[in-house]
Amino acid sequence: MTPSLRTLSNWSPEAVVFDCDGTLMDTERHWQDARTRAFREFGLLPPPGFAGRAKGVHYVDCGRLMAEETNKPELAADLTAALLAHFLSLVAEDPLTMPGACETVRLLSGRLPLAVASNCPLEVVEESLGRAGLRRHFRHIVVPTAPPGDATGPGPGRDDERPQAVRPKPWPDVYATAARLCGVHPGTALAVEDSLTGVESAWRAGLRVLGVGPLPDDGNTGRADAWVTALDRPEVLEWVRDWPRASSPGAGQGHEPHGSL
Repeated sequence: MTPSLRTLSNWSPEAVVFDCDGTLMDTERHWQDARTRAFREFGLLPPPGFAGRAKGVHYVDCGRLMAEETNKPELAADLTAALLAHFLSLVAEDPLTMPGACETVRLLSGRLPLAVASNCPLEVVEESLGRAGLRRHFRHIVVPTAPPGDATGPGPGRDDERPQAVRPKPWPDVYATAARLCGVHPGTALAVEDSLTGVESAWRAGLRVLGVGPLPDDGNTGRADAWVTALDRPEVLEWVRDWPRASSPGAGQGHEPHGSL
């Protein structure tokens, strides 16, 4: 059963952390086109259903998956580099936002601390948000700084004051870091996500999660507290308008990209 917005209707967050690809920016189709171009560049065919398996996956993991599923493990690094190059070219040509993304962000800007937690490289997030006119609304941008699969960073619930690498989703690191930088307890922050990988990451970090976009094919919304088809739904905008202004000093606008702890 799909959780509806009613499950969050009597709650309001103290900070909001947005995913970027597919949540704020309409870049998932760019990633899909980039994967197709990278496969074609090496004379390979995308395996059936690959787009679904790749959604929300860190691009380095995706390049490795592309190589593994085409039985060309030796091409992992080359496919990864081609994937990123094609994506950067596509997003520069056509930076589109998701329905309701601009209105939602502008409604919240200056009222609550806002951050972005993404699996994309920092330059990709900065470029995408900058071209869309959204970058100035976010105080923090958190992206992975550890290679995918590196298990040296902190696990869920681990208390370690030493600087740690930020692992990609579905690890909780990007969301846990974003909540901390916003100056709020994770349980008082809302994550906005379009992929089950991201939903899992935010849930593991302790945030409440609003899923947005088309439902997964099997109807499974994972750990999401609620799921809506788009941010421009009237019930979403009405809910957001009713949120009180945060008293936290982090509620103002700012520019602090965060590539490491």
